[in-house]
Amino acid sequence: VDESELLTVPDGWKEPPFTREDNPKGLLEESSFATLFPKYREAYLRECWPLVQKALNEHYINAALDLIEGSMTVTTTKKTFDPYAIIRARDLIKLLARSVPFEQVFRILQDDVACDIIKIGTLVRKRDTFVKRRGRLLGPKGSTLKALELLTNCYIMVQGNTVSALGPFSGLKEVRKVVLDTMKNIHPIYNIKTLMIKRELAKDPELRSQSWERFLPKFKRKNLKKRKEPKKKTTKKEYTPFPPPQPESQIDKELASGEYFLKERQKKRKRMEEIKAKQADAVKKRQEERNKAFIPPKEKPVVKTKTASTEKKIDIEAIKEKVKNAKKKKLGALPAEEVKLKMAADEKKKKKK
Repeated sequence: VDESELLTVPDGWKEPPFTREDNPKGLLEESSFATLFPKYREAYLRECWPLVQKALNEHYINAALDLIEGSMTVTTTKKTFDPYAIIRARDLIKLLARSVPFEQVFRILQDDVACDIIKIGTLVRKRDTFVKRRGRLLGPKGSTLKALELLTNCYIMVQGNTVSALGPFSGLKEVRKVVLDTMKNIHPIYNIKTLMIKRELAKDPELRSQSWERFLPKFKRKNLKKRKEPKKKTTKKEYTPFPPPQPESQIDKELASGEYFLKERQKKRKRMEEIKAKQADAVKKRQEERNKAFIPPKEKPVVKTKTASTEKKIDIEAIKEKVKNAKKKKLGALPAEEVKLKMAADEKKKKKK
């Protein structure tokens, strides 16, 4: 038989259940776990507590509900034979406190089911960013969470600052990865696509022993902003173990120029000469500024007007004739020919009479 076949788990194989024959004498010491629950869970726990007690009694574990302190306690009895049953009971009351319904919680008592409570409250600094990313995990109308449940075969409950997951070990591992990546600003849809491809590849028996990296998608970030370079770039000076030279004092400067050895009268005269030289420069600059007003501005060169084109010449003779004709006509009067005809018609009428 090949070693690879011995190392692989056959399909449909299950761990045999732990029975009383495996531990006939029971447990030597009593173990107990307690957990607190919020006030809003009190009404629901009071209703479903008989079902919790009935489920735990099958494994010989006692459960107590303290409404005054707001706590749930589970303890082993003399009849308890499974040492891991108390750990499952502890997870059961933890999930009940995290708002997981009892219809899902009682599955934790099975051998092939485990739970994982992921704390996400401290992964993001800003509250608004945290709420946005937690909503991204749920998706529109809970569609993203539902897809994740179908791919991992786990029940997932997002409540407050925690994510409670219930299902097989392999599924819990994937759920934790997706939740942590979502809080790190990686959209869950990328992980869901990867899980879908893995699910299809797992159906092929030939690909089980091969690497799946060539089939899985590689997503690159597209919205990375380039860092703005500063306008003034400072260059670091070369490191030297020696300190910088000490700056010269006023006495050192006077010694270097020889002024230190001059007499007080000579020093005073030198200072006065420097002041007079500065004043002369200031007067010269002021005079130049005043003279600027008397400097005439540069004249623009004369632009020659273009001669009128022959096409646009005005016909003066035609205008004169129009003016003459207009003067002859009175405003509203008839033309000369019509007036003559009218006068001739009037004379004819007089003769007939």
